[in-house]
Amino acid sequence: MVAIRRPSSAPRSQALSAGFQRTFESLGNFNFALLWVSMLFLMAGTQMQMLAQGYLAYEITGSGTILGYINLGIAVPLLTVPLFGGALADKIDRKLLIQGAQLTAALLALVLGVMIDTEIIAWQHLMISSMVQGALFSFMMPARQAIIPQLVGQNRLSNAMALNAAGMSAMSMAAPAGAGFLYDWAGSWNLYYIIAALSFIAVVLMGFVKPKGEPTQKKQTAMVRDIWDGIAYISRQRILVVLLIVGLVTTILAMPFRFILPVFVVDIYKQQADSMGLLTAIMGFGAMAGAMYVAAIGRKNRGMLLIVSSMLSGIGLLLVAAIPIYSAAAVIMIILGMGDAGRMSLNQALLIELSDNEYRGRVMSIFMLNFGFMPLGTYPAGVMIDYVGGQTVIGMMGLALIAVTVVMFLTQRQLRGIA
Repeated sequence: MVAIRRPSSAPRSQALSAGFQRTFESLGNFNFALLWVSMLFLMAGTQMQMLAQGYLAYEITGSGTILGYINLGIAVPLLTVPLFGGALADKIDRKLLIQGAQLTAALLALVLGVMIDTEIIAWQHLMISSMVQGALFSFMMPARQAIIPQLVGQNRLSNAMALNAAGMSAMSMAAPAGAGFLYDWAGSWNLYYIIAALSFIAVVLMGFVKPKGEPTQKKQTAMVRDIWDGIAYISRQRILVVLLIVGLVTTILAMPFRFILPVFVVDIYKQQADSMGLLTAIMGFGAMAGAMYVAAIGRKNRGMLLIVSSMLSGIGLLLVAAIPIYSAAAVIMIILGMGDAGRMSLNQALLIELSDNEYRGRVMSIFMLNFGFMPLGTYPAGVMIDYVGGQTVIGMMGLALIAVTVVMFLTQRQLRGIA
């Protein structure tokens, strides 16, 4: 009898093991692992605060317009401060800049918790808080993104950025669900106390990070001159200009949905805060899955994947607008999350990778301006919701995003060709 030789499962298991190691290779760097865990605590607090702030504002006022005002509050610092934050990130110790912003965020959450606890909170306070948060992120995020190559090197940059996005997505999944539960069970004031504690832990963890290399400029120059030098540098790099425009347009059209989600939960789905937390958590799950895929593929077809991710976001918005059912929305959140993760992680990774180290803080500060323009999309969306309804507004944004993505695919050959 002839023995049948069966294919060994060893090569398959070895391939899976290699794929797993490739996906998480940047976390083998101890300093990046510390930065990553610090980011988890900070983003957990940030995601909780986003949910609490939006829901509390709508609970106090019942107005989509006021909700738009509060989200507009973050636009002013995000449109002005990032340029200085980026120049500062290229001039001073990036680690200390990150820690200072984290500590201020912790103190802000603590103050808001006390104000809610003593029943003196008003929607104007939430708008001021939104403005302070915008300023803090304007200083912290360019430095945080620019410090990553100092920790992992150029070859692992895409992987590190994708893992960074995956961690943020994990917090987008877990933190809002916990925030919705705590908001109903323990009260919004206790939720803000927890947010403050999470931010304090992030400060401590960041203290143990030890960056390598030279992060700052050697010659001392005026801040305004540094900003203009950064803008001139970007203008000479066509692909950087394209990536920044892609990030701006897709952010304005895709991201406002997160901020006007309370309108859908309360008025369309007829649900409570815990249901909003669940939807945001599911969106986070989709984003985490998308980011993990980006981390696993490495340096492969990243330009096309960026375009596909933008298309997914547009399709997700159209589906949300067309199907006003909570259970259907829970499924659609996965599509929206995957689109968001692909756009954000790939856009930022390519911007940093294609920039010189001495300009990375300023390049990322220009990218941060996208988030300043995002509330400028959220505010008119909030106003329009009061007149034509949330479904119509989100449907229009979805159609516009799909149209932009098609134009991007047809006209940007250099972007399509990025490996």
